[in-house]
Amino acid sequence: MISMTNLSLKQRKDLKSKLSYSSTNAWENMTLKNAEQIEKFSDAYKLFISHAKTEREVIRTIETTAQRNGFREIGKKSDKFFMSKHAKCMALAVLGKEPLDRCMNIIAVHVDAPRLDLKPNPLFEDIDIVMLKSHYYGGIHKYHWLARPMAIHGIVIKRNGSPFEFVIGENEKDPVFTIPDLLPHLSKKVLGEKKISEAFEGEKLNVIIGNTPLGDDRLKERFKLNILKLLYDRFEMVESDFISAELEVVPAGPARDVGIDNSMIGGYAHDDRSCAFCALESIINLNKPKHTALVLFYDKEEIGSDGVSGAKSMLLEHVVRELAYATNKKANERFVYNVLMNSRALSGDVNAALDPNFQDVHEERNAARMGHGVSLMKYTGSGGKYGSSDANAEFIGWLRRLFNDQKIAWQTGEIGKIDEGGGGTIAKFLASYGMNIIDCGPPILSMHSPFELISKVDLHMTLRAYRAFLESEQ
Repeated sequence: MISMTNLSLKQRKDLKSKLSYSSTNAWENMTLKNAEQIEKFSDAYKLFISHAKTEREVIRTIETTAQRNGFREIGKKSDKFFMSKHAKCMALAVLGKEPLDRCMNIIAVHVDAPRLDLKPNPLFEDIDIVMLKSHYYGGIHKYHWLARPMAIHGIVIKRNGSPFEFVIGENEKDPVFTIPDLLPHLSKKVLGEKKISEAFEGEKLNVIIGNTPLGDDRLKERFKLNILKLLYDRFEMVESDFISAELEVVPAGPARDVGIDNSMIGGYAHDDRSCAFCALESIINLNKPKHTALVLFYDKEEIGSDGVSGAKSMLLEHVVRELAYATNKKANERFVYNVLMNSRALSGDVNAALDPNFQDVHEERNAARMGHGVSLMKYTGSGGKYGSSDANAEFIGWLRRLFNDQKIAWQTGEIGKIDEGGGGTIAKFLASYGMNIIDCGPPILSMHSPFELISKVDLHMTLRAYRAFLESEQ
């Protein structure tokens, strides 16, 4: 055995470089051309998340973009297809040269995000202030949503059956809305002596929307009546129309660059619209790949993937059957399951970045870092990998080679220390078909807050990773 003392410093450095592993900061290898590409892509992404703040708005934007790039509804003559269901989930597909049941490359993402949904009967007044009752959606810190400007987005189906889009709070001339917080002078007993989970109650997330009356004090609920009149004058909307509405309270305003160096983007719903945008951009210009490429945009991931638009729905099987018909194949059950069993997939979802202020909740050696590229997450779940699909070594090995060959900056990551908590993704639902799948996406800070943080270089590496995966000829 060779003693290290007999090796020169250069030899030891060369040996370390050859044998050891650590992720590196992706900015260190950037050329001016690379930086310009990253900035251009980041600008397009900021527009996307600034204007599409609900799952319906995201799906509509994706469908419009797809049609503009030559995608046609499944059933029409084309090699590029789209299918939209319930205005909340969608599939984009590009037919490959190989038969469907040889292999499909699939990327599955989700387009929903934590928010506040209005209750079916939300409108009320108290002490001359008009408010809306909300029900939070997904895992949030409730205190994040207090004392900040909010907008309301959604759709309303009026009593006569006609729909209309409802968006207030995004235009510079629009009013915004807010949920009041308690001043620190009076919060010692009410908030300061309680656990965070107890101090902020879901039933107190009431959104202030008005404070002027209609008429004098002989009329009951005259402040509420004034709001109803304003809604009717503008939208011809009556109070019962809230029952057949989907209205979401979201942070108002656009995404912004963060940092003096403009290296990051702060905004709402990087989880998981960063992955959705990268997946969209990776497939829209794809032409006749070797393997059929499929991107799935799901809803309801933040609440367990249940429902007609979630990953537990039959969307994937339905899409495969329709693609089989489009390629003149018999879409029997055996064929569909052969296609799915032989496919491979990326679950496009973000990872928790190592937080500089809360490093103790992470296991540093296995935590993803901002600026170190796209993150592969072998398993999610909690505790002893509970609720995880756990990707196999062969698939990870194949992806390593693919990303390395394309000079894509990548890293691995976990969601915190083993017993600290955990989380899940849609990977396990696609894995149930027998396909290889792994979570792959950018690491972010302040996940599930109204203002999440993402590195521009990680976003761009996610795009490159998705594109390489869909274009793969192996």
